[in-house]
Amino acid sequence: MTPALPRTDRGRLLLVLALAALVTVFTATVPLLRDWFDLRVYYGSIDSWVHHGGRVYDYRVPGTTYGFTYPPFAAVAMLPMALLDLRTAIAAALLLNLAALALVMRLLAGQDRQRPGWFGWALIACLLALFEPLRDTFSFGQVNLLLLALVLADARLLATGRGRLAGAGIGLAAAVKLTPALFIGLLLVARRWHAAAVATAVALGATALAAWVDPDASRFYWTEALWDTGRVGRLDYVSNQSVQGILARLGETDRTVWAVAVLAVLGVWVSRTRRAVAAGDWTAAFALTGLAACLVSPITWVHHLVWLLPSFAVLVRAGRPRIAGALYAVLCTSVVWLWFDDASGVDGFVGSNTYAWITLGLLLWLPAGQLPSGLRTGSLSTSTTTAAPVPAAPAISPASVQAEVCSSGTAAATAGGGVVVARAEVGGAPSEPTDSTFPADLNPQSSSERASSYTVDPPPS
Repeated sequence: MTPALPRTDRGRLLLVLALAALVTVFTATVPLLRDWFDLRVYYGSIDSWVHHGGRVYDYRVPGTTYGFTYPPFAAVAMLPMALLDLRTAIAAALLLNLAALALVMRLLAGQDRQRPGWFGWALIACLLALFEPLRDTFSFGQVNLLLLALVLADARLLATGRGRLAGAGIGLAAAVKLTPALFIGLLLVARRWHAAAVATAVALGATALAAWVDPDASRFYWTEALWDTGRVGRLDYVSNQSVQGILARLGETDRTVWAVAVLAVLGVWVSRTRRAVAAGDWTAAFALTGLAACLVSPITWVHHLVWLLPSFAVLVRAGRPRIAGALYAVLCTSVVWLWFDDASGVDGFVGSNTYAWITLGLLLWLPAGQLPSGLRTGSLSTSTTTAAPVPAAPAISPASVQAEVCSSGTAAATAGGGVVVARAEVGGAPSEPTDSTFPADLNPQSSSERASSYTVDPPPS
């Protein structure tokens, strides 16, 4: 039985305020706040490079062995931080992430005029705050949402027949981080040669700019740091929800096994994305590519899983909001951290890889390429542009589904293939710097020891 929602504006406002208070308490007490650790890595690296004559990849957060691991262009893009103090940089990062999240929601919602009003968006905002990958992205000060927004902007251009302008967002994202480069592969699979060329040119141009700004840093990254996977993080760390993470927790270190698994994942991805693109279903094609990127990357920290958000939009659009809500709810629980100390046994194999199983399941069974012919926004062809969409077609997702709040308390809301959000269970996660950092043989601080990256003493061993 679905609970009735308030019908008056006053009742709706009171409900939103109550939910916002509950979410605030939850995010402030249950999940461990990451104390902007990764942003502190970025800030410290840029500050050392610009103001103290240090080298970007030599910087270490005081008291730790964590440092910068992104491509050199990421450091160039972060140069404005050199003009700010740390607190201002944190505030700027928060605002940028909020703006990026708003843009992602707008792009996934499409152009349908039946998008949620203020009440629907307020409910969505409250429920998104429970999504663990988003919590970690904000709390670490990460860049995942900015990259997702860049990539989805290209999805919109392709879906609305403006393919000549597409590719720049993907190229910039790939220059900041290597994982989004798989979206260039999507453009090649879709035979969008012009967009693929634009993306490649932008990525190479940004990389060349970084090499001109700091030749030594570029030489070090592309000849040494890139090939040293140990700089990125421990492969068996429970936050690593990739195929490599699964194998590492099993004790399987043979690179051949990992390569075979990656090829199998890419084979499924090519098959499914070709079908989606042939039907003009660009939302599904981009969603599938985000899923595959998370699986094949050697390291996929939990906060990288913001790339799953388009998949939930596809599920709701396809009329499967309860499945979307259930999966979303699991991703709010921090359940994988129950196996932080010991991932052995059958329960460890299943439980510690829960998020990876969800990602794999979505790659295999996400509805794709099932749009009615009258709503298709493009087709698989060698043309560099697509026909203009019908006037009623939304920007990315042609179908529209109204918001639904399930009796379990899990909510799914979308418009034009919009966003799915869900109720979270209580869960916590140990704090360890990720993605921008490389590992030390240290145990992350517990939830009772909120980490500060600028600490005199290293974390307890």
